[in-house]
Amino acid sequence: MSANPAAQTSRAPSAAFILKKSLISALVALVLFSLMIGVRTEAGPDGQLTYWTRFGDLAAIVAAVFGGSILIELFRQWWGPVDTARIVPAPVQGALSLAGRLIAPVLLAFTFLVPVLFYDERYILDLGILVLTYVMLGWGLNVVVGLAGLLDLGYVAFYAVGAYSYALLATNFGLSFWICLPLAGILAAFWGVLLGFPVLRLRGDYLAIVTLAFGEIIRLVLINWQSLTGGPNGVTGIPRPTLFGIPLTPGDDGLAAMLGIEFSPTHRIVFLFYLILALALLTNWVTIRLRRLPIGRAWEALREDEVACRALGINTTTTKLTAFATGAMFGGFAGAFFATRQGFISPESFTFHESALVLAIVVLGGMGSQLGVALAALAMIGGFELFRGLDQYRMLVFGMAMVLLMIWRPRGLIGHRAPTVFLERKEAISSDLVKEGHG
Repeated sequence: MSANPAAQTSRAPSAAFILKKSLISALVALVLFSLMIGVRTEAGPDGQLTYWTRFGDLAAIVAAVFGGSILIELFRQWWGPVDTARIVPAPVQGALSLAGRLIAPVLLAFTFLVPVLFYDERYILDLGILVLTYVMLGWGLNVVVGLAGLLDLGYVAFYAVGAYSYALLATNFGLSFWICLPLAGILAAFWGVLLGFPVLRLRGDYLAIVTLAFGEIIRLVLINWQSLTGGPNGVTGIPRPTLFGIPLTPGDDGLAAMLGIEFSPTHRIVFLFYLILALALLTNWVTIRLRRLPIGRAWEALREDEVACRALGINTTTTKLTAFATGAMFGGFAGAFFATRQGFISPESFTFHESALVLAIVVLGGMGSQLGVALAALAMIGGFELFRGLDQYRMLVFGMAMVLLMIWRPRGLIGHRAPTVFLERKEAISSDLVKEGHG
């Protein structure tokens, strides 16, 4: 079969289209980087602000974006559509499939061994605790965004509710961590239901705006309600968790003294590591179980098409409220752990940046994918540390890496939108239908 060169050239993007697209990209880069790089301010010798420009750096970045856009379009035109079945041999595809099945248990086993392998590395242990915290937050938000399809930009509000609930209950009433933890989750779920009622009829961008406003309202309440939350000063003296009533302190009643070993501050860090790991695994297990229940299937139906969901007789009000409440509960658990780990909380820890970071983890990992969210949290939080030496260019390099990832994998690292319910003996059913049609 001979191809028609004229038809191929007509389908290929023209030079004018490529130049137009590259100019638009360069214009966007000019607007974005003009205030960040092009114009800078410094304090003069008399205290006044001195403005100076860096047009050379700005011009270089804009030229790089313009030239890069042209090269990318030419490469796409030359490469054409990708046929993975033709490019990747069958044995390699089988090996990749096997690696995909093994990555989850291998990652879990390595996570369990992190405190053993890096016992003397306090930095790595703290980084591991931070990564697991964001993994738990990502799995909680994945219920709302990935499963139910409800865009939530104010998820940090439930994180803050859980943290302040634990802090206020522990400091004012002397309750232990194990009593305050479920209470923090219940209170966060209650606030999730309160958020769900006003947004029952909202979708898309309007839902995102309302949830964003809800997160900002919670933050402003925390700042201004000084008699309860301490205002900008926050809450201090938050008690540390205990191992079923046994404190991890150097005293005679501490765990080290009871076991007859030498006390080390690393004991508490290792305990916190396994604590957040247990909470994250609990979140993962509950989410997987809920997906197989009717409520989980209702969330997926709501995500795919709300109108069809209503036509099937599914109560969308209950479905949305349960999604908000479940995701908020896990956020409250993570907030309670954050408060007991830090020993101090303030409204500055619960800004929109946290919501955007958790949402980016869910989107980059693949909405609905538990493993993808975990890998995205590891890549993003670890990526911040990897690019720490780049100073002010760290966010630029990391942002470019995210853009390239979304171009390469637009549905996330592990896109998972497949249904959880399949017809049994589907081959036999389809063959019977074919026979009846031929008959």
